[in-house]
Amino acid sequence: MAFDSVSDVTNQPSQRRLGIRQLLSALVVPWAELRSGGDGEVAGISLDSRLIAPDDLYVALPGNRAHGASFAAGAVAAGASAVLTDAEGAALLPDDLRVPVAVAEDVRWAMARVAERLFGAPAHDLRMFGITGTNGKTTTVFLLAAALGGLGLHVGTIGTLGFQLDGEALPVARTTVTTPESVDLHALLALMRDSGADAVAMEVSSHAMALQRTEPVRFDVSGFTNLSPEHLDFHDDMDDYFEAKAKLFSPDHTRAAVVFVDDPAGVRLAERIRPTDVELRTLAWDAEADYRIVGVQGSRVTVDAPGGRLEFDLGLPGDFNATNAVLALAMIELAGLDMTTAAAALAEVTVPGRMQPVALPAEAPAVYVDFAHTPEAVRSALGSFAHDRARGRRVIAVLGCGGDRDRLKREPMGQVAVENADLLVVTDDNPRTEDPAAIRASVLAGARSVEGGAERVVDGGERRAAIAYALRAAGPDDVVVVLGKGHEQGQELADRVLPFDDGTVVGEEWARVGQ
Repeated sequence: MAFDSVSDVTNQPSQRRLGIRQLLSALVVPWAELRSGGDGEVAGISLDSRLIAPDDLYVALPGNRAHGASFAAGAVAAGASAVLTDAEGAALLPDDLRVPVAVAEDVRWAMARVAERLFGAPAHDLRMFGITGTNGKTTTVFLLAAALGGLGLHVGTIGTLGFQLDGEALPVARTTVTTPESVDLHALLALMRDSGADAVAMEVSSHAMALQRTEPVRFDVSGFTNLSPEHLDFHDDMDDYFEAKAKLFSPDHTRAAVVFVDDPAGVRLAERIRPTDVELRTLAWDAEADYRIVGVQGSRVTVDAPGGRLEFDLGLPGDFNATNAVLALAMIELAGLDMTTAAAALAEVTVPGRMQPVALPAEAPAVYVDFAHTPEAVRSALGSFAHDRARGRRVIAVLGCGGDRDRLKREPMGQVAVENADLLVVTDDNPRTEDPAAIRASVLAGARSVEGGAERVVDGGERRAAIAYALRAAGPDDVVVVLGKGHEQGQELADRVLPFDDGTVVGEEWARVGQ
C-alpha cells in the first residue's frame, strides 16, 4: 500500500488509539490543557495541517515564516482531535477551537515522546545502528545493511536514498532529505518492525540532532565517519556543527560507539566519549586504534581487529570506502554479532550514486557517478584514482556546486578537484534561485588559484553539455568522474525541477558523441 507521506503510516491497523491525556501523562515536561472538547482520542500525528487525517494530533511548531498554530483551525476542521504546541503557539490559537490543547516548554521534545508512545516504542524491538559524519553516512548505512543481511537479519534503512526494508523501497514519500522528523521516524520504525525487520541502519544528520528528530531513540551502536565544513548555512560555525554531531554519542542517545580517529574531530569526539558509560571502539589507518586498516590491494581489504587480522573483499573502490566498510563491521562486532561472517557479504555491494560505475561499451572511458559535494568528499572520490593517474590514465572530473547553500565551500571544491584531476569541467549542480554562471565562476576561481590549474579547468556550461565535453575529451583508457548529484533524479532550478539522472545522461551522451 502506498502512502502520500510518512505520516500516513500513522493510520495503519497496528497503531494504537490513545486519549491525549493518556499520551501526555507520562511526559516529564510541563504541559497544561487550556481548553477541552473531550479527551481528544488520538490515532495519528501530523506536523502539516494539510495532511491531517481524522483523530490526528496536530503539532503546531514555530516556523521560519509562520507559526504552525496559525493553521490549527484548519487542522481541527480537517479532523484533528487535539493540538500540541508551545506557549507562543497557544497565544495564537482561536478561542473557539473546541479540542484539547497541550502546551509544552519544548514542543519538539514532547512530540517525539508522544509519537514513541503512540507507536509502541518500536525502536525498543529493533537493533538500532546510527551513522553520523559529514561524508560517508549513506555508503556506511548500505554497507551495514548488506553485512547485517549476510547474517540473516531483516534490515531497514533510513537516509538520503530513502527508506528500504531488505533492499526494497518502502512505499512512503520522503518528508526530509536525510533523517525524518520524530513523528515520522517512529511511524516508520513501527512499519519496519511490523513488517519483520530485526535491525535498522540509519543516517543521523546534524539537523536531526539539533532538531531532536531521533528523540528518544537510544541506539545500540553509533558510528562517526568524519567532519569537514558543511551545512554552515544552518549551523553557526564548525563548533556548533561538531556539537550537533557529538550529541548522538552521549549516553542518553547511544550505548556504544565506533569513531574514526584519523579525523581530528574524531579524536576530539573519542576523548569526550571515554569518561562516559558509552562503550567506545576506535578506527584508523595511521593512528593507534582498536580497528586498524592495514591496507587495500585491489578489492581486498586487510584490517587488524581486536580478535585478530581480518581480510575481506569489498565491491566499492577507494580507501575511503574501505574506511566505511570497516566502520560498519566494527559496529556489527560491537553489537555482539559475527564480523567475519558479515564481511563476506560486502564483496558485491553497490550503492546508488556512490562511486557507481556507468555501463558503457568497451571502447568508452570508465565513467563513475558520485554524490561528492564537499571539498573532502571530492578529494576522497578523486583520490580513489590516484593509482590510475600514476599509471598514466587521465582522470577527468565534472563538478558543480548547489545554489542557495554554503557558498564558502565553492572555491575550495574547485581547488581540491583540480588538484586531483587532470582536467576539471565545471558545470551546474542544482542552481536553485542563484545565477548558475555566478556559481560556476566561484568554482572556476578556486581551480584557477591552484598552480597550473588554469590550464586544466574549463567552464563546461549546463550539466548535459559538460558531461558531453568530458566524454569527448576522454580516451578509452581514461576515467571520467561525474560528481555532486549521485543518485538524484532531478535538477533543481528556481521555478521547477527538471528530470536529470547523471548515469542516464552519460549513457545518452556517449551514444551521441562516442560514434
